Amino acid sequence: MDPIRVLVVDDSVVVRKIVTDVLSSDPAIEVVGTAVNGKLALTKLDTLKPDLVTMDIEMPEMNGIEAVRAIRARRNRVPIVMFSTLTERGASATLDALSSGANDYVTKPANVGSVAQSMESVREQLIPKIKALTGRPLGLGAAAARPAAAPVVARPPAPRSAPHKAPAVLVIGSSTGGPEALAKVLPALPATLPVPVLLVQHMPPVFTRQFAQRLDRLSALRVVEAVDGSPLQPGTVHLAPGDHHLTVRGTGRGATTMLSQGPPESFCRPAVDPLFRSAVTAYDGAVLAVVLTGMGSDGRNGASVIRDAGGTVVVQDQATSVVWGMPGAVASAGLADEVLPLDRVAEAITRHLARALPPQPAHLALATGALR
Repeated sequence: MDPIRVLVVDDSVVVRKIVTDVLSSDPAIEVVGTAVNGKLALTKLDTLKPDLVTMDIEMPEMNGIEAVRAIRARRNRVPIVMFSTLTERGASATLDALSSGANDYVTKPANVGSVAQSMESVREQLIPKIKALTGRPLGLGAAAARPAAAPVVARPPAPRSAPHKAPAVLVIGSSTGGPEALAKVLPALPATLPVPVLLVQHMPPVFTRQFAQRLDRLSALRVVEAVDGSPLQPGTVHLAPGDHHLTVRGTGRGATTMLSQGPPESFCRPAVDPLFRSAVTAYDGAVLAVVLTGMGSDGRNGASVIRDAGGTVVVQDQATSVVWGMPGAVASAGLADEVLPLDRVAEAITRHLARALPPQPAHLALATGALR
């Protein structure tokens, strides 16, 4: 198996050295070149033919966002991973880069600590994303003499162990490629959506606040970064804040959001599985779940709980996913009622919600009925 060819673009000598050394330490990766700005990177693309590009944002002559736009204008689909800072400005620029065609991002190490700590931070974030975006199994070196991983195959949905229920809530999970997928799905949903929406996108703090604001501007729905204890109302989307799990709490007055900093699940916080499980409990299984593009398998276990309780699960297909990890894990486990291209997901949501229940937890519905 040939190594993954990477072009590193950054105007900082120190960062180029750190990234190059980290990537070169993995036998599955070869750094085939470096560039100090986007303009030079463009000149090297045709000659080096990299499998992936790492791109800084702030650079002289041509910055990272301009470079991404120029690369995509050439109809070049090489995966691009941005290097961002954990700041308001960095988050805004990264979201601009993603909307311009970048595939994913990693955060730069803070300007503290040792070079060894910076290298470890880059190694943990960047290498898994490089392998996921280029279709290389994790842990597989370039010279490893073993067959390629078997393709992920969607299985027909398994029979439910509970009657199928009309949804009273919509829950969505996404990761790599999710920002752009969500920017297509949510604006296609009507403002009159009859149920509340809860959303987990794997993102750090600062990023989620700005992302919620962008989605709110794009959508007829109201999109907010979730806060603890907010009542769940139809037509409002609650986005999990970075570093917090978002779950649903059933109360005597209706369902509300709940935030926590419990242990990461699937190496993530926020994670999709806690949200899916809690929605089943709060709404007695009357849940519509959507799993969009993303690496890993977060959401698979929660999808199993949803289907066992009578809920419905829709996932994005492989052809339109940046990485078919999360949706692929659900589909290959036989937990997806529908596997759809991205441009059909909003229609499926609207179709399933056409028979939606009143947006309240089951125990509250029972209590209300008892008072009549």
